[in-house]
Formats: sequence, structure tokens, C-alpha cells
Amino acid sequence: MSVNAISKRYARALVEIGTEQKKVEQFADELDGFLAAFSEEKNLRLVLSSPTFPFEKRSAILTEVAKKLKLSASIRNFLGLLLEKGRLQVLPQIVAEYRRFADELSGILRAQVAAASALDEEQTKVIRAGLEKQTGKKVILDTEVNPELIGGLKAEIGGRVFDGSLSTQLKRIEDTLTKG
Repeated sequence: MSVNAISKRYARALVEIGTEQKKVEQFADELDGFLAAFSEEKNLRLVLSSPTFPFEKRSAILTEVAKKLKLSASIRNFLGLLLEKGRLQVLPQIVAEYRRFADELSGILRAQVAAASALDEEQTKVIRAGLEKQTGKKVILDTEVNPELIGGLKAEIGGRVFDGSLSTQLKRIEDTLTKG
């Protein structure tokens, strides 16, 4: 089974549990916290992912980490299942899919917006409002600065890219001029 199929299956199951318990957003926050620790701590990742360590020791370490991070019983059980099935290395994909399913349930879209310079609060509001009007859903913006754009914006939302950057416009002009 592909990593994509595995991550979707686990994420969908956890979203269903979160929905039943009315803890979808709490689960997302807990998964993000554990994923950050798992990604940043190389030794933790190596120990939990290594089949050379006995399962009982890996399970005990996972339990201790979960206690320190104050994870709910449901997330502790979920992570324990991933450990048991040897699926912890797929956790980043599972978390991404979980977030996507949770957003779908909530009617939220996440947009990545790149600008040549930092956007102020008013510009962010205008961009968010425009994207919400276009999609009919609540939009959460993730903004970044990319000086290579020279000017304008580049937005990606729901697999669609809106490129109004000056660099792209200049590239189009260049292509037109070289083609005659």
C-alpha cells in the first residue's frame, strides 16, 4: 500500500474519532506538538523508528513523551498504534492529511501567499477577503516573503495557483518578445 493511501486511511480514522469526541482541533494541535518533537529530536526519531530496540522500550519512551507533551488518551493510543504497526515514519503525511480532512469538515481552506515584501495587516485582510469571496469558504492565510517575485503576489489555494507576480509578468513579456 502506498504512503499516500496509508496516511489518508489513518488520518480519516482519526478525524472520525475526533468528530465523535468533538476534539478535532485539539487532536490537530496535539499531533502538531508531537510531530514537532519527533522531527526536531533526532535521537527520539531514531529510537522510536528502530526495530532493533525492543517494542516494550519504544512503547515506554513514547508513553513518557506523550505524558510530557500532555497528549490526550486518544492521541496516545493513536501514536501507540502507529508505533506497533511501524508507521511512525509516515506521521508527517498523516498529520498533513488529518489537517486537510479537518479543514474540509470545518469549511476552511488554507492558502499560501508569497509576496515580494512583508504584508501588513490591512493587505492580509484584503487578500483573505478576496480569496474567501472567490472560494465561498473561510480562508486561513500562511504568508511568506519571496524577494524573487520582484512585486505582486503569488497565492496557492486548494491546488490552484494564482500568480500575479511581477517576475512572472516579465517572463511572459520576454517569452512573447523572443517568439516574435
